[in-house]
Amino acid sequence: MEEDTQTIGQRLRALRLWRRLTLAELAGLCGVTAPAISMWENGRRPLDRRSHISALAAALRVSETELTGGPHSGTDPLQSAPHTAIPALRIALQTNSLSSPAVDRARPVAELAEEVSQHIEPLHRRSDYVEIGVRLPAVIDALHLHICEPADEAAQILALETLVEACVTAAFTAKHLGYPDLAHLAAVRAEEAARLLGDPVQQGKAAFLRIQTSPRAWDRTLPAAERAATALEPHARTPLAMQVLGLLTLSAAMAAAAVQRGDTAESWLGEADRLAAHVPDDMWGNWQSFSATNVALWRTAIGVERGESGGRVLALASAVKDGQVTVGSRKADFLVDVGRGLARDPKTRPEAVHWLHRAEESAPQRVRNSAPAREAVAYLLSRATATAGGRELRGMAARMGVAH
Repeated sequence: MEEDTQTIGQRLRALRLWRRLTLAELAGLCGVTAPAISMWENGRRPLDRRSHISALAAALRVSETELTGGPHSGTDPLQSAPHTAIPALRIALQTNSLSSPAVDRARPVAELAEEVSQHIEPLHRRSDYVEIGVRLPAVIDALHLHICEPADEAAQILALETLVEACVTAAFTAKHLGYPDLAHLAAVRAEEAARLLGDPVQQGKAAFLRIQTSPRAWDRTLPAAERAATALEPHARTPLAMQVLGLLTLSAAMAAAAVQRGDTAESWLGEADRLAAHVPDDMWGNWQSFSATNVALWRTAIGVERGESGGRVLALASAVKDGQVTVGSRKADFLVDVGRGLARDPKTRPEAVHWLHRAEESAPQRVRNSAPAREAVAYLLSRATATAGGRELRGMAARMGVAH
């Protein structure tokens, strides 16, 4: 991989000129104004909303990765080393199938299930992608053997359920490191396993993963999330089922916000609140951290997606008690979201630097590879922020591979 120090705005301008489009022509294709595109290209406004990135990529007929920047390897080891996890993960996901395993020997399935739940999932919550790359590929290999040649029906069921969870970690690892094709493949593998199980809750997990790793065509994501939530709702009678359903409702809320359907987003957030009231507020113990605290984190992220900035973002963030966010990866995402929102308002830009730095401390491998975090840092560097956290900002830029 080559180091990519361009901002999203610089790539946007290059892609627009490559397509031989004027500002006005591109604006007409994606439903935003020409002055907004000019400000994004020149770094005078951050291009950080999911809906805008999706619309611009569609109008330019490129992938979102081409616009936001693909995986890049800088000089910082915590930024570059996580990418060493990807080749072995790719081999494991591409060379196995539910009818043809790539290996002929495996540890006992109960041991593999314990490995995923007690070791690999905690690594996922800490965003330790380097260690995931060491442990996870061999587990995926072995689970496929147990599925194809099970000792009995119970062993096959356990192997399939464990494969779904392994694919969750594989998908989010690939997604957060900038490999959307591999993330999508992991989601497809989870979907295949869930379909063979025939369990609505496992199918709900796979649907959530598919939604989270699909291309951001938000007008398609919203009905997909709503269909998945509707399908699972009659079966949501256990804490696990309610946690999975809760994440589907949050996915629907985010998609509704991205297509500017505020009332629909609020309705789904209300449903998430209702479900969260029936499960413990335990981010570490619940599936993918669904809880009342996590709903508050998503509410902040959705507010930022809808364009909130400055004091309004701080008001949303105030609903989250720092001690309740016990999962490093979710804490990092929340802090980045707040930092992005604060960066939009000149009055709160100095605070944005502080929030982004806290995010980096919470999950350095994740944040140093985060396109939204890199865009926020690049934008702040382009503003008159040198007198308010400039040294801290330049340090983050160096670790993220942002030109400074």
